[in-house]
Amino acid sequence: MYDQYDALIFDMDGTILDTEPTHRKAWHQVLRRYDLTMDEEKMVSFNGAPSWQLAQFIIDLNNASLDPHQLAAEKTTALKTMLLDDVRPLPLMDVVKTWHGRRPLAVGTGSEHSLAKLLLEALGVYHLFDAVVGADNVTRHKPHPDTFLRCAQLMGVEPTRCVVFEDADFGIQAAKAAGMDVVDVRLL
Repeated sequence: MYDQYDALIFDMDGTILDTEPTHRKAWHQVLRRYDLTMDEEKMVSFNGAPSWQLAQFIIDLNNASLDPHQLAAEKTTALKTMLLDDVRPLPLMDVVKTWHGRRPLAVGTGSEHSLAKLLLEALGVYHLFDAVVGADNVTRHKPHPDTFLRCAQLMGVEPTRCVVFEDADFGIQAAKAAGMDVVDVRLL
């Protein structure tokens, strides 16, 4: 089905790993410390964006005076304490395993690189990928194309020869902006 592509790129959270419920749980834990609120549906709309962007939105929404990068770091710390116990691969991981060794594969995620590596290693699948690009590996994040363009560059593949698997609107916009085909895994 993906024979026409020279490389496959996968978003991580919600695409190949079932981490989204734990991300939201970590956010709620941190927000309670500061008596901040956030609508669950709006939180989901930030899927694919780096944590500091959601933190900034939450701070603005609550008229708080906090550092978004500090709030995001606290969320990441909370996440790390609970995520390894809860993370599970999603069915799309079968596509990764099928294409491993047949095409270059990459992960392009809105999570920090170290967190992506930790999760992928914990599940024993890190070695399946030729490149992993996290939010801290690029300056402009999804919906900008930089994450996916960096994946293509690291794999040595022209962007137009890549297909991206995504579960979030920001990621789909980023893939299209990179000139790549995209599979919206929410429709699979």
